[in-house]
Amino acid sequence: MQAQVSAKLQEYWRRNLRVTAILMAIWFIVTYVVAFFARELSFNFFGWPFSFYMAAQGSLVVYVVIIWYYARYMNNLDHEYGVDEEEEE
Repeated sequence: MQAQVSAKLQEYWRRNLRVTAILMAIWFIVTYVVAFFARELSFNFFGWPFSFYMAAQGSLVVYVVIIWYYARYMNNLDHEYGVDEEEEE
């Protein structure tokens, strides 16, 4: 029983760490890489220079999508492994 729980817990954490690493890599790219090369991104996007748009709005939208995806993914993963929070009525 202990070996099964341990293997199941290890799989849960492996999947958790994998999605966290992927989302952190996306965050890094949006925050630092795109901002670093923003001056070279010299085309208009909805009437604004793309570099301005990414600095003012685009990165914030990506952050919200990352948070939404992580919450959704972890809720599904918690439910799949039986560690989800119980809902109170």
